[in-house]
Amino acid sequence: MPSQRYRNRVVTWSPSVTLVPTQACFNACAYCSFRRPLHGEVWLSDHEAQQQLQSRPAALEVLLLSGEVAATAPNRSAWFGRLLRLSQLAVAQGRLPHTNAGPLSRFEMAALARCNPSMGLMLEGLSPAHDRAHRHAPSKALDVRLGQLELAGRLGIPWTTGLLLGLGETAQQRCEALELLALLQSQWGHIQEVILQPWRPDGDRAEPLSPADRDALLETIALARQILPAEVHLQLPPNLWPLAQLHQALEAGIDDLGGIDSHDVINPAYPQHSPGRLQAVLADAGWQLKPRLAVHARWIAGLPPGLRARAALLQQQIDSAVLRSC
Repeated sequence: MPSQRYRNRVVTWSPSVTLVPTQACFNACAYCSFRRPLHGEVWLSDHEAQQQLQSRPAALEVLLLSGEVAATAPNRSAWFGRLLRLSQLAVAQGRLPHTNAGPLSRFEMAALARCNPSMGLMLEGLSPAHDRAHRHAPSKALDVRLGQLELAGRLGIPWTTGLLLGLGETAQQRCEALELLALLQSQWGHIQEVILQPWRPDGDRAEPLSPADRDALLETIALARQILPAEVHLQLPPNLWPLAQLHQALEAGIDDLGGIDSHDVINPAYPQHSPGRLQAVLADAGWQLKPRLAVHARWIAGLPPGLRARAALLQQQIDSAVLRSC
């Protein structure tokens, strides 16, 4: 059993490896450093994917993070086939894929849900600042994002969403976005986690969060914990927050650190902390770092039979390892 020191002071994380089918994307968000132009796109091959999976043998989550292809594009079918194939490769290795590849059709989402126990799409935000940043990003339109989150609820897919913070939105606009997510959760019950992700400049302009930005984010975390139902986990990428002050974010309401790979493909200028380093720092502050699956334990029972059995077995393995380490 966990010691009294750690009782109710547990933060989870997912041992993860990220596969990027393509960085080519038909959106052109004003802040994005991940995107590559559509012409000359190169897709991740089976061989490359296998090599990356083999390099992270302990990673139970395989995050498929892709640039987006327009729904009417001639190569949409081939692109979706690549997502499905990479998901199947992950399952064949005893891993659990989690796809975040932009809006999908009902058919595409249902097909991926047969081998993905969870999937995701960021809401991002409701503010005029988000609208300006997404002026050349058709799939970032609010009605498109909301339609996708609702479709996931109708299909009963455990879902990860979140807000991109720091583009110029107000505290009130953050509150309204959180209230919208709470409404979706009350209707469908499928949102397993909400990421509160601070936007950070990349490359030579990379810099840590300012004290004012940290204070504003702590207020947002506390507000999110008040607004969102208790079953919804709150996630913060630990490499975007000062490690020495990470306990402040946990005390405000963060209870998950997301999938942690050896590097961050979206924010490469912000190195990932190793799980061992995170565990040591958090233990000093009285917190226990506990591994989890791509799908949180609460949602396993609702998965399709084959996925449910696989996820339940992996969850038992994780729980047994945690008990042996206590």
